Amino acid sequence: MSLPIKFLPFLLILFFSSSLAIPLSYNVLSFGARPDGQTDSVKSFLAAWAQACGSAEAATIYVPPGRYLLSNVVFQGQCKNNDITIRIDGTLVAPADYHVIGNAENWILFEHVSGVSINGGVLDGQGAGLWACKKSDNSNCPSGATTLRFSNSDNVVINGLASVDSQMFHIVINGCNDVKVQGVKVSAAGDSPNTDGIHVQSSSGVTILDSKIGTGDDCVSVGPGATNLWIENVACGPGHGISIGSLGKEQQEAGVQNVTVTSVTFTGTQNGVRIKSWGRTSSGFARNILFQHALMNNVDNPIIIDQNYCPDNENCPGQASGVKISDVIYQDIHGTSATEVGVKLDCSSKNPCTGISLEDVKLSYKNQPAEASCTNADGSASGFVLPNSCLKT
Repeated sequence: MSLPIKFLPFLLILFFSSSLAIPLSYNVLSFGARPDGQTDSVKSFLAAWAQACGSAEAATIYVPPGRYLLSNVVFQGQCKNNDITIRIDGTLVAPADYHVIGNAENWILFEHVSGVSINGGVLDGQGAGLWACKKSDNSNCPSGATTLRFSNSDNVVINGLASVDSQMFHIVINGCNDVKVQGVKVSAAGDSPNTDGIHVQSSSGVTILDSKIGTGDDCVSVGPGATNLWIENVACGPGHGISIGSLGKEQQEAGVQNVTVTSVTFTGTQNGVRIKSWGRTSSGFARNILFQHALMNNVDNPIIIDQNYCPDNENCPGQASGVKISDVIYQDIHGTSATEVGVKLDCSSKNPCTGISLEDVKLSYKNQPAEASCTNADGSASGFVLPNSCLKT
């Protein structure tokens, strides 16, 4: 039985509406990418990006299993749509010769994009050679490239990605709004220099969830201009902990505010929860910070504020930090310190820390209560606090 003609327009509309709902998909193999780990596939990836970015409809870029060699690459917006998914089932590999991308600042850069999601995959920065160069005090070593950077972008999702052996920072979020990083695994040797796991600066509305980070520097570092940052369920170690700072390197600098770090675990790290600033004049600040529900396992400095940061004693000896630290809460912090001093609050003589709160803190050293050290730090303690508070009330 044939359908009445009057139903045909409706069926055509339904058909085309359903077709439009299916995202366009671009397989990098179709653009010439080679999954052999030896052929530079940058042009193929950029060709796939050009199609996805130029589409007025939602689009997916698919990277099948295999190893794809990429030299440094920039995925540039603005795009014609705000819904691009990059699904990676393979591994993206940086050149083995660290000089190829070592002075490029970034290996993989997304700039001026909106609505981009990266799902899965492994990014292998092959940074060990550069680390060895730097440890040898060779003055000709390149500075190194960040593995993945999002700059001046919004509504970004990074989900289930693994980053290994970055030359420098693994993931950088700079000048972005509304970014979600979830289920990320970051790994590099514990003595690898400047290999921060995730660095956030000049960004708002960034969330970091359910991630495991082990590296040679900060697991998460928070730079100037970061606001409304939420970090939850992150396991850190090895590494230098979760750090706000360094702040105050520049005389005129944006502050950090509204940061929550909750349900985190530190194992064998140099620091636990840290705020650090350069010991010199600056307009920077850190305020409205909450560190809560943190477990320390043999951590050198479980709770630390260091406002006398002065690498190599250059350009700052004898100066006081201008960074103002206020309204910082340490709540339900417990575990073991690897040193006698479990709480060290070394604040600026020019701008003492104010509104510091210790609530339900229990830190031990060799089965004995750890010690606390406070300099220019004002605040209060409540609940069970061990070591005993040294804050000025």
